[in-house]
Amino acid sequence: MTVANSRFNSIAVVASSNPKAQDGYHELINACADHISDHPDVIVALGGDGFMLEVLHKQIGASIPVFGMNRGSIGFLMNDFHVDDLLARLNASEPAIIRPLRMIGETVDGVQFDELAINEVSLFRQFHQAAKISISVDGKPRMSELIADGILVCTPTGSTAYNLSAHGTIIPLDARVLALTPISAFRPRRWRGALLNHQSVVRFDVIEPEKRRVSAVADNREIRNVKFVEVRESKSIKLTMLFDRGRALDERIALEQFST
Repeated sequence: MTVANSRFNSIAVVASSNPKAQDGYHELINACADHISDHPDVIVALGGDGFMLEVLHKQIGASIPVFGMNRGSIGFLMNDFHVDDLLARLNASEPAIIRPLRMIGETVDGVQFDELAINEVSLFRQFHQAAKISISVDGKPRMSELIADGILVCTPTGSTAYNLSAHGTIIPLDARVLALTPISAFRPRRWRGALLNHQSVVRFDVIEPEKRRVSAVADNREIRNVKFVEVRESKSIKLTMLFDRGRALDERIALEQFST
């Protein structure tokens, strides 16, 4: 039944390949058959957080909001799964606007790359030797040499993911900052990273890039043997995730800061 004064009347359903998500997909298709469309107002994604990131990447440029339902493991970016009153849930949902990071750079072989990240851009050592990386922000040198397993820049959305595991700061969704977090820093040993204005341009130059090889990863897209990487917030792209009322992303991030 169509909901009066609704934002969303037509949906598309996508699911990850795991059996739990596939079972949910068939259940949802049967329950909402009258509202399934090839030209939807909203996309319902069934799976885990990794699948949610995949769906969001595919929606870049499409401007269709995504409502995730957890059929994976953690499900921090997802809502609870149940099919009852889905249209009412969608039309009562709260949006979270996400601006991805743009990662551009060049490999040691001179190949240029340009990728987008919703959670984080990470640099990692490829072999047994620690990475050596210099850091500048907005054209100003800030650290001449970081010796570490790597370093990452994350959005507020990504601050509760790998950034948190690397002991980085959790960022409120509306804080308009990015987190710069080292990964197993050896020198300077006590450096815990920095919070940067969301409009900052961060540049990483790999020291001895042919000897101390480094990979750059934008979410799940990996570029190996990088020479330098620049990271900035995209000004032209924004994505919309939808969450059940009272369980919006900003509230989840706030709760995560007080979890033990």
